[in-house]
Amino acid sequence: MQLPRRADVANLEQKYSLELEALAPIADIVEVESPTAEAFAEGASDCDGIITSWGLQLSEDIIQKLDKCVVIGLASVGVDMVDVEAATEAGIVVTNTPDVFIEEVGDHAMMLLLNAVRRTKEQNIFAAENEWHKGRPQLNHVPRLMGQTLGLLSFGNVARCVAKRAQAFGCHVIAFDPYVSELTIAEYGVEPVAWGELLERSDYISVHSPDNVETRHSLNAKAFAQMKDGVIIVNTARGPIIAEEDLIAALNSGKVQAAGLDVLEQEPPNPQNPLLTMPNVTVTPHVASASTRMRPTARRRAGREVALVLQGKWPMSCVNP
Repeated sequence: MQLPRRADVANLEQKYSLELEALAPIADIVEVESPTAEAFAEGASDCDGIITSWGLQLSEDIIQKLDKCVVIGLASVGVDMVDVEAATEAGIVVTNTPDVFIEEVGDHAMMLLLNAVRRTKEQNIFAAENEWHKGRPQLNHVPRLMGQTLGLLSFGNVARCVAKRAQAFGCHVIAFDPYVSELTIAEYGVEPVAWGELLERSDYISVHSPDNVETRHSLNAKAFAQMKDGVIIVNTARGPIIAEEDLIAALNSGKVQAAGLDVLEQEPPNPQNPLLTMPNVTVTPHVASASTRMRPTARRRAGREVALVLQGKWPMSCVNP
Protein backbone atom coordinates (compact mmCIF):
# COMPACT_ATOMS: atom_id res chain seq x y z
CA MET A 1 0.00 0.00 0.00
CA GLN A 2 1.34 3.38 -0.94
CA LEU A 3 0.35 5.16 2.09
CA PRO A 4 2.42 5.49 7.82
CA ARG A 5 4.92 2.90 7.73
CA ARG A 6 4.23 1.78 11.26
CA ALA A 7 0.54 1.33 11.78
CA ASP A 8 -1.84 -0.58 13.99
CA VAL A 9 -2.54 -3.93 12.33
CA ALA A 10 -6.18 -4.02 13.43
CA ASN A 11 -6.76 -0.56 11.99
CA LEU A 12 -5.16 -1.61 8.72
CA GLU A 13 -7.35 -4.69 8.52
CA GLN A 14 -10.39 -2.48 8.94
CA LYS A 15 -9.15 0.25 6.63
CA TYR A 16 -8.30 -2.19 3.85
CA SER A 17 -11.01 -4.76 4.48
CA LEU A 18 -12.15 -4.71 0.85
CA GLU A 19 -8.68 -5.37 -0.57
CA LEU A 20 -8.13 -8.05 2.08
CA GLU A 21 -11.14 -10.05 0.92
CA ALA A 22 -8.80 -11.54 -1.67
CA LEU A 23 -5.42 -10.81 -0.10
CA ALA A 24 -5.90 -11.91 3.55
CA PRO A 25 -5.04 -15.60 2.97
CA ILE A 26 -1.78 -14.83 1.19
CA ALA A 27 -0.43 -11.41 2.21
CA ASP A 28 -0.15 -8.79 4.94
CA ILE A 29 -0.89 -5.16 4.19
CA VAL A 30 1.38 -2.35 5.38
CA GLU A 31 1.29 1.34 4.65
CA VAL A 32 4.38 3.16 3.45
CA GLU A 33 4.79 6.82 4.32
CA SER A 34 5.83 8.65 1.17
CA PRO A 35 6.68 12.33 1.67
CA THR A 36 9.39 11.84 -0.96
CA ALA A 37 10.12 9.34 -3.69
CA GLU A 38 13.23 8.21 -1.82
CA ALA A 39 11.26 7.56 1.37
CA PHE A 40 8.69 5.54 -0.49
CA ALA A 41 11.26 3.49 -2.36
CA GLU A 42 13.03 2.67 0.91
CA GLY A 43 9.83 1.75 2.70
CA ALA A 44 8.49 -0.38 -0.14
CA SER A 45 11.73 -2.10 -1.09
CA ASP A 46 10.73 -5.42 0.50
CA CYS A 47 7.09 -5.39 -0.64
CA ASP A 48 5.90 -8.18 -2.92
CA GLY A 49 3.14 -6.00 -4.35
CA ILE A 50 1.86 -2.43 -4.32
CA ILE A 51 -1.71 -1.12 -4.52
CA THR A 52 -2.22 2.54 -5.39
CA SER A 53 -4.46 4.83 -7.38
CA TRP A 54 -3.32 8.42 -6.73
CA GLY A 55 -0.45 10.22 -5.11
CA LEU A 56 3.20 9.53 -5.72
CA GLN A 57 4.26 8.81 -9.28
CA LEU A 58 5.91 5.40 -9.51
CA SER A 59 8.78 6.49 -11.72
CA GLU A 60 11.58 4.45 -13.22
CA ASP A 61 13.86 5.47 -10.33
CA ILE A 62 11.41 4.12 -7.76
CA ILE A 63 10.62 0.97 -9.71
CA GLN A 64 14.31 0.08 -10.01
CA LYS A 65 14.50 0.03 -6.19
CA LEU A 66 11.54 -2.33 -5.72
CA ASP A 67 13.69 -5.43 -5.43
CA LYS A 68 10.94 -7.89 -4.47
CA CYS A 69 7.88 -6.36 -6.13
CA VAL A 70 6.12 -8.52 -8.72
CA VAL A 71 2.87 -6.59 -9.14
CA ILE A 72 1.53 -3.03 -9.02
CA GLY A 73 -2.25 -2.87 -8.77
CA LEU A 74 -4.06 0.32 -9.72
CA ALA A 75 -7.57 0.98 -8.42
CA SER A 76 -8.22 3.14 -11.49
CA VAL A 77 -8.52 2.96 -15.25
CA GLY A 78 -5.67 5.34 -15.99
CA VAL A 79 -2.14 4.06 -15.54
CA ASP A 80 -0.22 7.30 -16.09
CA MET A 81 0.94 7.35 -12.45
CA VAL A 82 3.17 4.33 -13.18
CA ASP A 83 6.06 4.05 -15.62
CA VAL A 84 4.68 0.91 -17.24
CA GLU A 85 7.68 0.48 -19.53
CA ALA A 86 10.08 0.53 -16.57
CA ALA A 87 7.85 -1.88 -14.66
CA THR A 88 7.80 -4.24 -17.63
CA GLU A 89 11.59 -4.16 -17.91
CA ALA A 90 11.77 -4.96 -14.18
CA GLY A 91 9.42 -7.91 -14.60
CA ILE A 92 6.62 -6.25 -12.62
CA VAL A 93 3.03 -6.86 -13.71
CA VAL A 94 0.86 -3.72 -13.75
CA THR A 95 -2.92 -4.13 -13.43
CA ASN A 96 -5.81 -1.69 -13.52
CA THR A 97 -9.61 -1.71 -13.18
CA PRO A 98 -10.85 -0.76 -16.64
CA ASP A 99 -14.46 -1.91 -16.40
CA VAL A 100 -15.44 -0.77 -12.91
CA PHE A 101 -16.88 2.72 -13.44
CA ILE A 102 -17.48 3.05 -17.15
CA GLU A 103 -21.18 3.89 -16.68
CA GLU A 104 -20.37 6.72 -14.27
CA VAL A 105 -17.85 8.30 -16.64
CA GLY A 106 -20.28 7.85 -19.53
CA ASP A 107 -22.96 9.68 -17.53
CA HIS A 108 -20.54 12.47 -16.64
CA ALA A 109 -19.37 12.95 -20.21
CA MET A 110 -22.96 13.21 -21.39
CA MET A 111 -23.74 15.66 -18.59
CA LEU A 112 -20.83 17.88 -19.61
CA LEU A 113 -21.94 17.73 -23.24
CA LEU A 114 -25.52 18.68 -22.39
CA ASN A 115 -24.31 21.52 -20.16
CA ALA A 116 -22.11 22.84 -22.95
CA VAL A 117 -24.79 22.53 -25.64
CA ARG A 118 -27.52 24.18 -23.55
CA ARG A 119 -25.05 26.67 -22.00
CA THR A 120 -26.35 25.96 -18.50
CA LYS A 121 -23.50 27.78 -16.74
CA GLU A 122 -24.32 31.03 -18.52
CA GLN A 123 -28.06 30.45 -18.23
CA ASN A 124 -27.68 30.04 -14.47
CA ILE A 125 -25.77 33.32 -14.30
CA PHE A 126 -28.54 35.07 -16.24
CA ALA A 127 -31.13 33.74 -13.80
CA ALA A 128 -29.10 34.60 -10.70
CA GLU A 129 -28.29 38.13 -11.88
CA ASN A 130 -31.85 39.04 -12.88
CA GLU A 131 -31.08 38.90 -16.59
CA TRP A 132 -33.82 36.49 -17.61
CA HIS A 133 -34.26 38.34 -20.88
CA LYS A 134 -30.81 37.19 -22.06
CA GLY A 135 -31.44 33.46 -21.78
CA ARG A 136 -33.72 32.72 -24.69
CA PRO A 137 -31.89 34.89 -27.26
CA GLN A 138 -28.69 32.97 -26.57
CA LEU A 139 -30.31 29.56 -26.99
CA ASN A 140 -32.23 30.65 -30.08
CA HIS A 141 -28.90 30.22 -31.90
CA VAL A 142 -28.22 26.73 -30.50
CA PRO A 143 -29.21 23.70 -32.61
CA ARG A 144 -30.92 20.79 -30.91
CA LEU A 145 -28.90 17.64 -30.34
CA MET A 146 -30.95 15.52 -32.73
CA GLY A 147 -29.12 15.31 -36.03
CA GLN A 148 -25.82 16.66 -34.72
CA THR A 149 -22.59 14.69 -35.11
CA LEU A 150 -20.64 13.57 -32.05
CA GLY A 151 -17.04 12.51 -32.63
CA LEU A 152 -15.40 10.14 -30.16
CA LEU A 153 -11.63 10.17 -29.80
CA SER A 154 -10.88 6.53 -28.94
CA PHE A 155 -13.52 3.82 -28.75
CA GLY A 156 -12.99 1.96 -25.50
CA ASN A 157 -15.55 1.07 -22.84
CA VAL A 158 -16.44 4.63 -21.82
CA ALA A 159 -16.72 5.88 -25.40
CA ARG A 160 -19.13 3.05 -26.15
CA CYS A 161 -21.31 4.11 -23.21
CA VAL A 162 -21.28 7.70 -24.43
CA ALA A 163 -22.21 6.54 -27.94
CA LYS A 164 -25.26 4.75 -26.59
CA ARG A 165 -26.37 7.82 -24.63
CA ALA A 166 -25.79 10.23 -27.51
CA GLN A 167 -27.66 7.99 -29.94
CA ALA A 168 -30.66 8.12 -27.59
CA PHE A 169 -30.66 11.89 -28.10
CA GLY A 170 -30.64 11.42 -31.86
CA CYS A 171 -26.98 12.22 -32.48
CA HIS A 172 -25.02 10.65 -35.31
CA VAL A 173 -21.88 9.22 -33.74
CA ILE A 174 -18.50 8.80 -35.41
CA ALA A 175 -15.27 7.52 -33.86
CA PHE A 176 -11.54 7.42 -34.45
CA ASP A 177 -9.50 4.65 -32.84
CA PRO A 178 -6.56 3.07 -34.69
CA TYR A 179 -6.53 0.17 -32.22
CA VAL A 180 -10.17 -0.91 -32.65
CA SER A 181 -11.36 -2.54 -35.87
CA GLU A 182 -13.88 -0.76 -38.05
CA LEU A 183 -16.18 -3.78 -37.76
CA THR A 184 -16.19 -3.51 -33.96
CA ILE A 185 -16.96 0.21 -34.09
CA ALA A 186 -19.75 -0.37 -36.61
CA GLU A 187 -21.33 -3.02 -34.36
CA TYR A 188 -22.29 -0.18 -32.01
CA GLY A 189 -24.01 1.80 -34.74
CA VAL A 190 -21.03 4.15 -34.86
CA GLU A 191 -19.29 5.24 -38.05
CA PRO A 192 -15.51 4.64 -38.05
CA VAL A 193 -13.56 7.56 -39.50
CA ALA A 194 -9.98 8.80 -39.85
CA TRP A 195 -8.51 11.39 -37.51
CA GLY A 196 -8.80 14.31 -39.91
CA GLU A 197 -12.35 13.39 -40.89
CA LEU A 198 -13.44 13.31 -37.25
CA LEU A 199 -12.04 16.79 -36.67
CA GLU A 200 -13.72 18.18 -39.79
CA ARG A 201 -17.15 16.59 -39.37
CA SER A 202 -17.85 16.69 -35.64
CA ASP A 203 -20.20 19.23 -34.08
CA TYR A 204 -19.13 17.89 -30.69
CA ILE A 205 -15.93 16.04 -29.78
CA SER A 206 -15.65 13.84 -26.68
CA VAL A 207 -12.17 12.72 -25.62
CA HIS A 208 -11.65 9.18 -24.29
CA SER A 209 -8.01 8.46 -25.16
CA PRO A 210 -5.30 7.37 -22.73
CA ASP A 211 -2.48 9.79 -22.01
CA ASN A 212 0.63 8.66 -23.85
CA VAL A 213 3.22 9.96 -26.28
CA GLU A 214 0.82 9.47 -29.20
CA THR A 215 -2.11 11.35 -27.69
CA ARG A 216 -0.48 14.07 -25.58
CA HIS A 217 -1.42 17.51 -26.94
CA SER A 218 -3.06 15.84 -29.96
CA LEU A 219 -5.83 18.43 -29.63
CA ASN A 220 -3.70 21.47 -30.34
CA ALA A 221 -3.91 24.63 -32.44
CA LYS A 222 -3.47 22.66 -35.64
CA ALA A 223 -6.28 20.28 -34.70
CA PHE A 224 -8.61 23.10 -33.64
CA ALA A 225 -8.02 24.82 -36.99
CA GLN A 226 -9.38 21.71 -38.76
CA MET A 227 -12.58 21.67 -36.72
CA LYS A 228 -15.92 23.26 -37.50
CA ASP A 229 -16.49 26.77 -36.23
CA GLY A 230 -18.43 26.55 -32.96
CA VAL A 231 -17.39 23.00 -32.09
CA ILE A 232 -17.91 21.80 -28.50
CA ILE A 233 -15.16 19.89 -26.67
CA VAL A 234 -15.68 17.43 -23.79
CA ASN A 235 -12.84 15.71 -21.94
CA THR A 236 -13.30 13.04 -19.27
CA ALA A 237 -10.08 11.19 -20.14
CA ARG A 238 -6.78 12.88 -19.30
CA GLY A 239 -5.93 16.59 -19.24
CA PRO A 240 -2.66 16.52 -21.21
CA ILE A 241 -4.43 15.24 -24.33
CA ILE A 242 -5.57 18.84 -24.88
CA ALA A 243 -3.04 21.65 -25.22
CA GLU A 244 -4.76 24.02 -22.79
CA GLU A 245 -3.26 27.26 -24.07
CA ASP A 246 -4.48 26.37 -27.56
CA LEU A 247 -7.94 25.49 -26.22
CA ILE A 248 -8.14 28.81 -24.37
CA ALA A 249 -7.22 30.66 -27.55
CA ALA A 250 -9.84 28.71 -29.53
CA LEU A 251 -12.50 29.49 -26.92
CA ASN A 252 -11.61 33.18 -26.93
CA SER A 253 -11.78 33.33 -30.73
CA GLY A 254 -15.10 31.48 -30.88
CA LYS A 255 -13.63 28.59 -32.87
CA VAL A 256 -14.61 26.42 -29.92
CA GLN A 257 -18.07 27.42 -28.73
CA ALA A 258 -17.92 25.76 -25.31
CA ALA A 259 -16.15 23.04 -23.35
CA GLY A 260 -16.85 20.59 -20.55
CA LEU A 261 -13.74 19.38 -18.75
CA ASP A 262 -13.38 16.89 -15.91
CA VAL A 263 -9.59 16.82 -16.31
CA LEU A 264 -6.91 19.46 -16.75
CA GLU A 265 -3.22 19.48 -17.58
CA GLN A 266 -2.36 20.44 -14.00
CA GLU A 267 -4.43 19.00 -11.15
CA PRO A 268 -5.30 20.71 -8.91
CA PRO A 269 -5.13 23.61 -11.36
CA ASN A 270 -3.53 26.98 -10.86
CA PRO A 271 -6.33 29.20 -9.47
CA GLN A 272 -5.49 31.68 -12.23
CA ASN A 273 -6.24 29.18 -14.99
CA PRO A 274 -8.67 31.05 -17.30
CA LEU A 275 -10.68 27.88 -17.93
CA LEU A 276 -12.00 28.03 -14.36
CA THR A 277 -13.81 31.33 -14.88
CA MET A 278 -14.78 31.31 -18.55
CA PRO A 279 -18.60 31.46 -18.78
CA ASN A 280 -18.69 28.92 -21.62
CA VAL A 281 -16.55 26.32 -19.84
CA THR A 282 -17.69 23.87 -17.17
CA VAL A 283 -14.87 22.33 -15.12
CA THR A 284 -15.40 19.52 -12.62
CA PRO A 285 -12.58 18.31 -10.30
CA HIS A 286 -11.75 14.93 -11.89
CA VAL A 287 -14.82 13.26 -10.42
CA ALA A 288 -16.39 11.56 -13.44
CA SER A 289 -15.92 8.07 -11.99
CA ALA A 290 -17.31 8.87 -8.54
CA SER A 291 -20.45 7.13 -7.26
CA THR A 292 -21.57 5.05 -4.28
CA ARG A 293 -20.57 1.91 -6.17
CA MET A 294 -17.28 3.00 -7.69
CA ARG A 295 -14.78 3.06 -4.81
CA PRO A 296 -15.69 -0.23 -3.08
CA THR A 297 -15.80 -2.08 -6.40
CA ALA A 298 -12.47 -0.67 -7.56
CA ARG A 299 -10.78 -1.57 -4.27
CA ARG A 300 -12.07 -5.14 -4.33
CA ARG A 301 -11.00 -5.53 -7.94
CA ALA A 302 -7.50 -4.16 -7.25
CA GLY A 303 -7.11 -6.61 -4.36
CA ARG A 304 -8.21 -9.54 -6.53
CA GLU A 305 -5.84 -8.59 -9.34
CA VAL A 306 -2.85 -8.37 -7.00
CA ALA A 307 -3.82 -11.63 -5.29
CA LEU A 308 -3.91 -13.45 -8.62
CA VAL A 309 -0.38 -12.35 -9.49
CA LEU A 310 0.98 -13.16 -6.02
CA GLN A 311 -0.38 -16.68 -6.48
CA GLY A 312 1.45 -17.06 -9.78
CA LYS A 313 -1.65 -16.54 -11.91
CA TRP A 314 -2.35 -14.05 -14.68
CA PRO A 315 -4.58 -11.07 -13.77
CA MET A 316 -7.81 -10.23 -15.54
CA SER A 317 -6.45 -6.85 -16.65
CA CYS A 318 -2.74 -6.50 -17.40
CA VAL A 319 -1.54 -3.25 -18.97
CA ASN A 320 2.04 -4.29 -19.68
CA PRO A 321 2.77 -4.34 -23.43
